Amino acid sequence: MELRQREHIDAVVELTTRGVPPPTLVRQHDEVIRSSWQRCVHEHGLDPTRMQEARILPWGELREHQERLEDFTQIARHGLTALYQQVAGTGYVVLLTDAQGVTVDYLGDPNSGVSLRRAGLYLGAEWTETHAGTCAVGTALATGEALTVHQADHFDATHIPLTCTAAPVFESSGRLNAILDISALVSPGPKASQQLALQLVKIYAHHIENAQFVRAHRDDWILKLHAAPAFVDVNPDYLVALDAGGRIVGHNHRARQLLEAELGLPAGDPRGDNPLLGRAFEGLFNVRFDALGQYLYARPSEQRVVTLARSGDALFLGAVPPMERIASASRSDPPAAVVPAPLAALSGGDAALQRQLQRAARLVDSPINLLIHGETGSGKEYFAKALHAASARSRRPFIAVNCAAIPETLIESELFGHLPGSFSGAGSKAKRGLIQESDGGTLFLDEIGDMPRELQSRLLRVLAEREVLSIGATRAVPVDIRVISATHHPLERLVREGRFREDLYYRLNGAHFALPPLRERSDLDWLMRKLLGEAVALSPAARERLHAHRWPGNLRELRNVLEYARAVSEGGRIEVHDLPDGFGNDDAHAAAAPSPHVHVHPNDPHHLPPEGMLLMQYLRAASWNLSAVARQLGISRMTLYRRMARLGIQSPNRRDIDEG
Repeated sequence: MELRQREHIDAVVELTTRGVPPPTLVRQHDEVIRSSWQRCVHEHGLDPTRMQEARILPWGELREHQERLEDFTQIARHGLTALYQQVAGTGYVVLLTDAQGVTVDYLGDPNSGVSLRRAGLYLGAEWTETHAGTCAVGTALATGEALTVHQADHFDATHIPLTCTAAPVFESSGRLNAILDISALVSPGPKASQQLALQLVKIYAHHIENAQFVRAHRDDWILKLHAAPAFVDVNPDYLVALDAGGRIVGHNHRARQLLEAELGLPAGDPRGDNPLLGRAFEGLFNVRFDALGQYLYARPSEQRVVTLARSGDALFLGAVPPMERIASASRSDPPAAVVPAPLAALSGGDAALQRQLQRAARLVDSPINLLIHGETGSGKEYFAKALHAASARSRRPFIAVNCAAIPETLIESELFGHLPGSFSGAGSKAKRGLIQESDGGTLFLDEIGDMPRELQSRLLRVLAEREVLSIGATRAVPVDIRVISATHHPLERLVREGRFREDLYYRLNGAHFALPPLRERSDLDWLMRKLLGEAVALSPAARERLHAHRWPGNLRELRNVLEYARAVSEGGRIEVHDLPDGFGNDDAHAAAAPSPHVHVHPNDPHHLPPEGMLLMQYLRAASWNLSAVARQLGISRMTLYRRMARLGIQSPNRRDIDEG
């Protein structure tokens, strides 16, 4: 333990045990900090001599917190990005926590990821007074006020190198919804050095709160108020929402403070009842509710003055009427019920897939990155292309990159591009990377789990800073991309094993989609009709055999089986004998995992599952030309090698495998 930490612990113990702080503590810490220290000991039962490491929630728990706040974080993300641009390069990170103090979003320097995680300035970190003691997030949650907790203000001696500044973000009902925080690992000694940080956090918390308010009350009257006419329409201080009867149904935090003072009410508890909700507008302002039409934007702002009913204070008002209701036939349908045509074309009515499409419809134009998980061949790239086609980016490029198919020696230059002669074999001409090629559009990173770890940090920087640095270049180029990633790997496990960067995982996983495997889908008949078209029919026996199959290769296997059967069938009708040899043989599937004590000869069809039998047919038809088979199946050679190894299939030409 360092001397500074021992001295800090002694100071906390003296204050919390004696009750009366010594003069040095009175000067050094304000009343808010001293009260928080007392709460930590006497209410939360924390021991100031016990130094606690930052608590990072497991991924599953974090996702629960993120999903509960998903709609809000989509709005807040713009505010976080704008705030981070103000402080980037000065050592700060920007955190957004929920009302439980759990960090659900953050922006920071990816090169400092290890230090930030150790300090708790990271996704999933829990910052509550009950766990971490006095800290900006936890104390803002406890008091409902913006503040800076600077260095030795912290209760826990572990955190005294940090400076943290936080402001609460409130719902329109008055309840505390989230905390916006900027923090740094190191800073100047004086607390006054954080005054600008405090003002910035307050401003952006206000912006985020107002944006959420406008979204929530589109169907109500929205009143925008400011003391100056020039700002009432563009940057109002006060927002109030009224229902059709002229009663308050919402307000921003500044409006609550204004109206509570006007009515002589004590400051409200952000977790308790709100006495303002339900009050009549006409009891607060010297304006009739039915006269609000005189305060629309069409009238000059300096002519739209109103006064508060009790104090007589003047404010300028801009009234925004409710948005028109949707036609009665669809009034009950939520906006998410309308699935764009490119997404709707992916499903024939399967309930699980339909739920994913409904969620995707709400996110087609969201700036957040998306992660698609599903078994091999389950249609992840089709899903990504449909998202792109349904979005405002549809006229811009959709660039697909298979991270498992590009050799490790080339993937860096393929993704980021290079200048002439920047490395051996670079050539005499510059090359734009695939990231730049997708500028304005969508970058689809398939099999992201196979991306080499050393390139993951470079990709993280692109996502964080929205700019790309080509190999050999000294100046980065800005890019506007929407990133959709896909994998069949359990990325959480790769993160635990240290094979995938945790910070990149969280950055990619803004929203997660899980595609159901084909064996669990209820729309198999629809898929088969779509693939075969109207000119080819299935006999009842063939249909029954197809329904009985487990489809380990999913949509890709289905397409291959049907193409094969259509090619060998006669008269426009597929019979059972037209299906690939051994297809649907349950005995063969059961024998796919022989006892380890039984010697199985490689390529023995009696010990291959249906997927292996089908693959054997392709290999034999191509005379074991593995490159040709990989192209035919739409996979990389490395993926084909891995699949053959998993199924126990060996090429007669071992050199082909060894050279791969």
